[in-house]
Amino acid sequence: MIEPDHPNLSISRQCELIGLPRSSYYRKSSCDESQENLKIMRLIDEEYTRHPFYGSRKMVEYLRRQGYEVNRKRVQRLMRKMGLASVSPKKRTTNPDKGHKVYPYLLRDLEINRPNQVWCSDITYIRIRGGFVYLTVVMDWYSRYVLSWEVSVTMDDSFCVSALRRALRGHSRPEIFNTDQGSQYTGERFTGVLREHGIKISMDGKGRAMDNIMVERLWRSLKWEEVYLKEYNSVNELVEGLREYFRFYNHERPHQSLKNLTPHEAYTSQSWLVCVA
Repeated sequence: MIEPDHPNLSISRQCELIGLPRSSYYRKSSCDESQENLKIMRLIDEEYTRHPFYGSRKMVEYLRRQGYEVNRKRVQRLMRKMGLASVSPKKRTTNPDKGHKVYPYLLRDLEINRPNQVWCSDITYIRIRGGFVYLTVVMDWYSRYVLSWEVSVTMDDSFCVSALRRALRGHSRPEIFNTDQGSQYTGERFTGVLREHGIKISMDGKGRAMDNIMVERLWRSLKWEEVYLKEYNSVNELVEGLREYFRFYNHERPHQSLKNLTPHEAYTSQSWLVCVA
C-alpha cells in the first residue's frame, strides 16, 4: 500500500493521498485476533448495527444461536476492541480519560438550521479481510455533508485530529463541534485545535449515544450500503471503496429530510437563509 522507496512521493504524501495518518503507517496493526475471532467480530458488527441496544449478554445469546460457543468475557473483550457498547446503559464508542475535561452538551433544544452551525465526529470499526481498521469522519450536522474522513489501524487520537484539521482547512469553521466523551475527543490535542479556532465544544451526555445521532445514521447507511456488500482485501481497497461511497453519499444520494437535496447541495445551497430570515 505504501511504497517507502517511491521515487516521487514521500511517505507523508502517500499517507495523505489514501487518507491514512502517517503515525498509523509506523505503528503495527491492532489486528492480532484469530480467524475465528475475526468471524465473530464480523457477526457482532452486523448485529450491533441492526440492534445497537444489544449489550454483551444479548450478543452472547445471538452468537450461540449462530453456532459459536462463546462466553460473556470473550464477547465483552471483542466488543471493547471494536469500540461497541449497548446504547442503553453506556456510551457508544470509547472510554473517557479521567484526566481529560468533559464539556457540556450544547445541542439540547437547539434549532440547527444552517450549515457550519454544528459539526460532529465519531469513530467506527470497519472490517477487512484478515483484520480491521477504524474510521472517523467530520460531518456538518445540518446538511449531513461529510467534510473529511480518515482511517487508522489503531484507535488513538492522531487520525481524529488529522481529520479535524483537514476539515478546517477546506471549509469555514463551525460555531459548535459535538462529539462523544471518548478519550480521542477529550484530549488536549483535539480540544486544543477547537479552542484555537474559537469553536464551542459540545460532548454527548454520558449514557446518551443518540446525542450524536447524525453520525450514527451515517454509520448505518455506510455499513449496509457499502461495507457489508464487499470484502476488502486490504486497507488500500477499503480506502478506495470509502472514497467512492462518500463521493456518492455527498453528491448523489438525496435525503428526504433535506427535501431530496444531496448533502453537498444542502451544504452549499443558500435556501437555508430563508428558513432563518
